[in-house]
Amino acid sequence: MSRRVVITGLGMITPLGTGPEESWAALQSLESRVRPVDFLDPAEFKARIAAAIPSFDPLDFMSVKRAKRLDRFSQLSVASSKLALEHAGIDPFSDHGMEIGVHLGSALGGVAYGEAQHNRYFNGGLKAVDPMIALAVFGGAGATNVAIEFGLHGPSMGNANSCASGANAIGEAFKMIRNGDIDVMLGGAVEAPLAPMIFGGFSLIRALSTNNDDPLHASRPFDAKRDGFVLAEAAAMVVLEEYEHAISRGATPLAEITGYAATNDAYNMIAPRPDAIQAGRALSLTMADAGIGPEDVDYINSHSTSTPLGDAAESLAIHNAFGERGETIPVSGTKGYYGHPLGASGAVEATLMCLTLQHQWIPPTLNLESADTTKPLNLITGKGMETRVDTILSNALGFGGINTGMIFKRIES
Repeated sequence: MSRRVVITGLGMITPLGTGPEESWAALQSLESRVRPVDFLDPAEFKARIAAAIPSFDPLDFMSVKRAKRLDRFSQLSVASSKLALEHAGIDPFSDHGMEIGVHLGSALGGVAYGEAQHNRYFNGGLKAVDPMIALAVFGGAGATNVAIEFGLHGPSMGNANSCASGANAIGEAFKMIRNGDIDVMLGGAVEAPLAPMIFGGFSLIRALSTNNDDPLHASRPFDAKRDGFVLAEAAAMVVLEEYEHAISRGATPLAEITGYAATNDAYNMIAPRPDAIQAGRALSLTMADAGIGPEDVDYINSHSTSTPLGDAAESLAIHNAFGERGETIPVSGTKGYYGHPLGASGAVEATLMCLTLQHQWIPPTLNLESADTTKPLNLITGKGMETRVDTILSNALGFGGINTGMIFKRIES
């Protein structure tokens, strides 16, 4: 059995704002949301910039009692899922006959909350620690709290596949629906990593940008002056639905997912494989899964986190998969706007690709002044590009050599 799968709801709380309208307006503003942070000691931390969610009150999405029991990771998981369900026109408490599952990824889950509780333990002993800590830090907390909040009795699962977590979550949810296991899934990812120890860990492996004096231009995918990624927080969930199921209840499909694939470099926990063979193979397998070739893709949404090695390898991966077309197909990466929200990246970009298909405008690669890639790419800069876009290939690459690709297709009104 192979069924069509569409996205019918978007739930996003990111540095760009809350919801599709705010997020799209932020993209069109052509402004970075990276700012200095004030909780890091300059004497110890070389990287002191981040992209934070500008405004989030959990009480807008849940009861006081519930909010007190959840850490920021789970609060954002519930909130973004609520937005996605509402956008899709689904009330899980009224639509009792609708079985809905959840696949929610996160590279770090509740680790930042665990760090805060660790400090409370050393300052006040065990009695100072939140008793919910044991349930807050396990990887499946986001998905299970979403299921509890909305009474979702379908399969509930999480993954911690580093920076590819969101893409994997949406991709695996897509496969479950396509294969006939279920009709409706929530898929996406949430990341709430803005805590000192997490900054310190990424600083120790020299992954972060240290351009503290110019935060607006610190995240610069594919640029010759890039010096690392900018840590960010974000939450993005989508409602995936079998096409006929969506149409039968009067939903409006926002985009169709037609292909998904994943590979692993099996090379290094930090650095990508230099020849990008497996990253390129993931893209080729994604196109094959969708039944299309390089000539059918109108735009590539690159992962491009603004790291020297990662962006270079990704340019090679595109050429490995696309051949000569790799030099002409439009490519852009959106992390110049909002930094790198780790596992949430692929989910955030899934929501943005739905909007790109809707508005027929390719967002630019911010802060790209002088391209530095292993292979030449047709990188979209400036004010973006108004053009016909029917088919998008979106990449998500993660620490540990995880490579994924996903195809988003426009649906005619």
